[in-house]
Amino acid sequence: MSNESNETFNPELDLVLERIVEVPVELVWNAWTKPEQIIHWFTPAPWKTIDCRIDLKPGGEFYTMMESPEGNHFPNNGCFLEVDPFKKLVFTDSLLPGYRPSGNSFMTAFVTMEPIGNATKYKAVAKHKDPETKKQHEEMGFMDGWGTALDQLVAFTKNLPK
Repeated sequence: MSNESNETFNPELDLVLERIVEVPVELVWNAWTKPEQIIHWFTPAPWKTIDCRIDLKPGGEFYTMMESPEGNHFPNNGCFLEVDPFKKLVFTDSLLPGYRPSGNSFMTAFVTMEPIGNATKYKAVAKHKDPETKKQHEEMGFMDGWGTALDQLVAFTKNLPK
């Protein structure tokens, strides 16, 4: 798969969050790829991520369990499609680990990170199957939710022991 097809943005189907964060790319990568770190920042408060499993390879598992403020649990299971260390993660809920079809498809996410000095150019793209699914994700608060999660990632990494 060429980068061009991965990076093509369709405003009718895709949502994008792009920002420069004052965190080195290594810390952003670790926050995304270590379950013990993801549980601290991945879900916008007051929601929580209470479980995470990662098998960091194409076809490997990317699983999170979210908990609502009311205590309801929402499992999210998917698989990695692409893992390019310190540069890019691509994962989807369309497939389960081992590329098994999930029967459930909401989005495929592309998270890229590029070092800019001691900061990171961060980009998250959520690709959807149809305009209705994109609209649903937008109305669920994609920009606020993913933006808040990114703020939480930055705050978490800045508090890590040096």
